[in-house]
Amino acid sequence: MRAWRNALRTSGRALLGGLFFGLFLIGGPAEAAEPKRKVILDDDIGGLMGSPVPLLQAPDVELLGITITSGSTWRDVSVAHALRVVEIAGRTDIPVVPGAIFPLVNSEELTRRWEGVYGKLVYKGAWMNEEWPEGTIQSQPQYHAYNVVPSLKEGNPTTKPSPEIAANFLIRKVREFPGQITIIATGPMTNIALAQSLDPTFAENVKELVYMGGSLNPHQKLPSLSAEQFAREYVNSPRREFNIRWDPEAAKIMAHAPWRKVTMVPVDPSTGTELTRAFLDSLGKVDTPLAKMIVKTAEAGFPMWDEIAAAVWLDPSIISKSVDLYVDFETSFTSSYGDTLSWTADYRPGLGERPQNVVQEVDRAKLEALLHKLYAAPLRH
Repeated sequence: MRAWRNALRTSGRALLGGLFFGLFLIGGPAEAAEPKRKVILDDDIGGLMGSPVPLLQAPDVELLGITITSGSTWRDVSVAHALRVVEIAGRTDIPVVPGAIFPLVNSEELTRRWEGVYGKLVYKGAWMNEEWPEGTIQSQPQYHAYNVVPSLKEGNPTTKPSPEIAANFLIRKVREFPGQITIIATGPMTNIALAQSLDPTFAENVKELVYMGGSLNPHQKLPSLSAEQFAREYVNSPRREFNIRWDPEAAKIMAHAPWRKVTMVPVDPSTGTELTRAFLDSLGKVDTPLAKMIVKTAEAGFPMWDEIAAAVWLDPSIISKSVDLYVDFETSFTSSYGDTLSWTADYRPGLGERPQNVVQEVDRAKLEALLHKLYAAPLRH
């Protein structure tokens, strides 16, 4: 019996040794794939250009959902765009979650009243019901009621949005994966503010917030006529930017929340970028559904606003210059309503503002190379 047990032990050791050796040869547990980086996109456009496609296409990223707020367009229009994007990408498993339709306090009527005292805003997003104040390459926005969804150039979606509310979705996911989710916010901060107001532990359980919004002191950096156009609005109002100006009160709630890490992408680095005709023509040579639809719907000449926010998170080496500042936003209904406030540590007022890493410049070549690679890549399923 003793001899039998010894033989069994010997054969067992040999079997385990062979198993571990086999795992070593094929790249076993020690070489297991890194877990994907979890992210939620909070957006006010939802279209093919901007943040959705890079995050959908990046192989090391798990896009948990796209939450939508009003801003550049009404919420339901952006929901339709986002649904169409995930359809084209073959990723209808990713929920598109409707959020806030209106800002917390600001409104179209208040904006008209403000303009009557302090002058015209260059851009009002979904509230643009008049011609542009001066010549522009931008097409005239379609002004309509918040519950109207015009036909989309990329085709209308057939799938439906999530029945959940964006703020609740954000809270639920952050509780499910505490400290693991990055939120990339490329529109007004309304959904973010609502989530933080409903759950004061929301921000502290987010791994990182990356947001496109605010303005410090942007200047024209490229020689083109379109670059001059998009820089000139900051000559007389360098601290005003649309995403924050749409809902300043939400931006202030965001700026005071206890995030673990915040990366701010103000409008400043965008003036060193441009969606050129050459870039779109190069995508026209790519035979993928996403590339074809981008070429069909995108307008050349625009800065790469939201794309920067996605890109610097995907590859931080794209950032060529940044600075740590304490950031807040003006909410008094004066000429500075919605303006960006910033200080170095020694000069901050100490009224709840928090430190943020502010992106000042990006490497344009690296940015375009990353975006082209992701736009042209085969669809991920």
